[in-house]
Amino acid sequence: MGKAPKKRNLADKVRKTKTSAEIKNNPFEVKINRKKFDVLGRKSKHDVGLPGVSRSKAISKRKETLLKEYKQKNKSSKFIDRRFGEYDTKMAPEDKILQRFTMERQRVHEKKDVYNLNEEEELTHYGQSLAEMEKFNDIVNSDDESEEKGLLSAELTASHFGGGGGLLRKKTSGEQQEEQEGAQRAKTRQELIEELIQKSKQEKRERQVQREEAQELTEKLDQEWKNIQALMVKKTPKAERADKPEEKPKRDEYDMMVRELGFEMKAQPSEKMKTPEELAKEEREKLQKLEADRLRRMMGDEVGDGAQSQIHLSADDLNDGFILDKHDKKTLAYQDGKWNLGEEEAEEDEGEDEEEGEGDSGEEQESDAEEEDEVEEEEEGSDEEDGHSDLDSEQESENEEDKEASAKPKKTKEEMRAQQEAAKSELPYTFAAPESYSDLKNMLCGHTSDNQRLIVARTQKSNHPSLAVGNKLKLQKLFGFLLEYIGELAVRSPPELTTIDKLMPEVYALCQMFPEAACKSMQSILGDAAHSMEEVIEAKGHAAFPTLDMLIYLKVTALLFPTSDFRHPVTTPALLFISQALTKCPVRSLRDLTSGLVLCCLAVEYISFSKRFLPELINFLAGTLHLAVQDKASLGYSVVPPFRTSGKYSDLLVMSSSESCRSWSKKSLPLSATQKLDLENDPDRDNHRLMCLSTCLDLVKRCCLLYKDFPSFAHIFQPIRTLLSKHLSTQMLPEPLQKLNSEILESISSAPATHSTLVFDKKKPIPLKLLTPKIVEVLDYGKKRGSTREEREEQRLKHKYKKEFKGALREIRKDSRFLAREKLNEAMNRDAERKRKVKELMGSLATQEGEWKALKRKKKK
Repeated sequence: MGKAPKKRNLADKVRKTKTSAEIKNNPFEVKINRKKFDVLGRKSKHDVGLPGVSRSKAISKRKETLLKEYKQKNKSSKFIDRRFGEYDTKMAPEDKILQRFTMERQRVHEKKDVYNLNEEEELTHYGQSLAEMEKFNDIVNSDDESEEKGLLSAELTASHFGGGGGLLRKKTSGEQQEEQEGAQRAKTRQELIEELIQKSKQEKRERQVQREEAQELTEKLDQEWKNIQALMVKKTPKAERADKPEEKPKRDEYDMMVRELGFEMKAQPSEKMKTPEELAKEEREKLQKLEADRLRRMMGDEVGDGAQSQIHLSADDLNDGFILDKHDKKTLAYQDGKWNLGEEEAEEDEGEDEEEGEGDSGEEQESDAEEEDEVEEEEEGSDEEDGHSDLDSEQESENEEDKEASAKPKKTKEEMRAQQEAAKSELPYTFAAPESYSDLKNMLCGHTSDNQRLIVARTQKSNHPSLAVGNKLKLQKLFGFLLEYIGELAVRSPPELTTIDKLMPEVYALCQMFPEAACKSMQSILGDAAHSMEEVIEAKGHAAFPTLDMLIYLKVTALLFPTSDFRHPVTTPALLFISQALTKCPVRSLRDLTSGLVLCCLAVEYISFSKRFLPELINFLAGTLHLAVQDKASLGYSVVPPFRTSGKYSDLLVMSSSESCRSWSKKSLPLSATQKLDLENDPDRDNHRLMCLSTCLDLVKRCCLLYKDFPSFAHIFQPIRTLLSKHLSTQMLPEPLQKLNSEILESISSAPATHSTLVFDKKKPIPLKLLTPKIVEVLDYGKKRGSTREEREEQRLKHKYKKEFKGALREIRKDSRFLAREKLNEAMNRDAERKRKVKELMGSLATQEGEWKALKRKKKK
């Protein structure tokens, strides 16, 4: 009953194989792509075959190439045969061997054997030459360098290795006789070894005797040679030597110079250059030491010279700070042939009593220093003396020390009080960095300008950035506080300009140390001033001239930062602020005119290096000179704001009388006049007007020197030239101003003529080229006819490139899909394998659990 189904299944399988074979060979399933017509010279690309055949071929080809590369990716354990022609299937094995042999010969071949035609080839076997192997030379390797070439004696072999070697060899007749004589007893192995040792010792002794005899003979020969040599040398008698004085050879100048150079002092090595951090550390330690001395003097303790002098340390000093209160060790002295101990002890007792009677720590320090100096002097001189002079010198130094200590008077209370007051009046040597502006004011308040500079310098040295972590931020804050303090000094009445001048070096040092922080601080000051001026101008249409503190800030900016840069984050805004002030601030009094001239001085200072043209400066100077013109009816020049041709404030520099010009002397314009100007009478006003006019002419002269190389120099200064030569009456001016006026006119007139304005050359414009259009006749729409051969070739290549590009993209997509399928199959296989293993493990665990439970039930029963 069970065999019938099996036969049926087998028949089904045979039937299925036959049908599949019939389907494959079925002609109706063959696919044929017919073409319309044949073209000569064109390959046929039409496929003929069963469906799916080309796809299966492509898949099998990818499995052979792409799949193998994918599986070998990131694997370095594969063996690659790099021999020549190994993977070349077109080459025969004999050709491969011949080519490899030729390449090996070329690699070994050297350049010197290129023209050597008679050289025979050297055949080798396992790296050895066949010619050498045919000689059959057996080389015996041995470490022994004796004449026997490593051969061991029979006795030594028999004694060490045994085996009857000495008994089995053939014996000579002498040995047989000796053996017959000593046949009474046979020698043991120990006796043979002792006999061998005795022989070796005897040979060694004989060699030693021969060596000693050779040494004695050599010494004897040397002595005999000395005797013979004395006879061979001819010596002149002493009498003849006395008669003939020895003539010393004269030294050459070169030898004398060499000896002089040898005795010259050699250059001593100089100390290494110290870094800024090391210098700052030394400065702080010096200031701390001076501050400690000042505080000690304030407390009434005297600071002696011994504290600052170098302390003498002996060679045995451990430098551990251990000091004996009393010298327990007795000092020895040798005098008149006896040891002197009692006198030394008495002198020490007297010295102790005197020191106890004094009680002044300052005098003790001085006496100690003196004692150390005397001990050093005695130690230097002790090398020249003999005997116990060093002990005597120590005793004498102690006696002198005691005498000087007893002779020195003690300071009175008045002197000590005066010393304390002097120490209190001194400036501290160390200062803490101020945390706020009020701290800085309290620290500098009540001190002179020099002391204020000293306080800032000591604060900077005591808080150097390299000494602590937070010192950098403290000094950056100090720079801002100093700028604010400078502004306050300028606003005071009267302004403390001397103190500002004294503080400028310290401000410059801080600026060089922290340029970024200094730039931000100055930018904030200039930005606030410019913003406030713009607000006033928007509200009123004009603004007042900057106050003295702002003028000082502009001057500080020129000192701290470079003014010759084309664009600078600090000096460029400052120059713009000056230009805006010279343009938007009207002149309504002599104080305003003084502020404007100060701004002009600052502007000239800003442009002195870069020689930048500043039209606001020239306009303000021309307007200032216009204020000194009396007759303003007919003018040959124009006046620009902030000045007016005529009006209430257009005669500020007109002199009230000509008498004041005679008593006027040239002086510089004071900066305090920008803040407060007290002119009670006409002579004082005329004097100030002449000072303003003198400053204006000086500035005009400096501008002429700056702009003399400009092409339009004469055109720029034409209004000023007209004003000075025709409208300004020089007869009423003092002689210095007349001379200055003539120099300005001379410099302007000596300039070259005004250059013409740059324009394009007048020439007829060149017309554009007119090209005749190319007409191409199109017969068939969609196809371009009449093109050249090169164009047709280019179109063909473009079409071919486009076609190949599409084909490459299609193949890349197919390869990507193939690899994706393979990766998916691998992942599925790994998952299936993992599930199978997990299932097996779970089954085995379940079996073990069942067996364990069954065993447990059996035990319970």
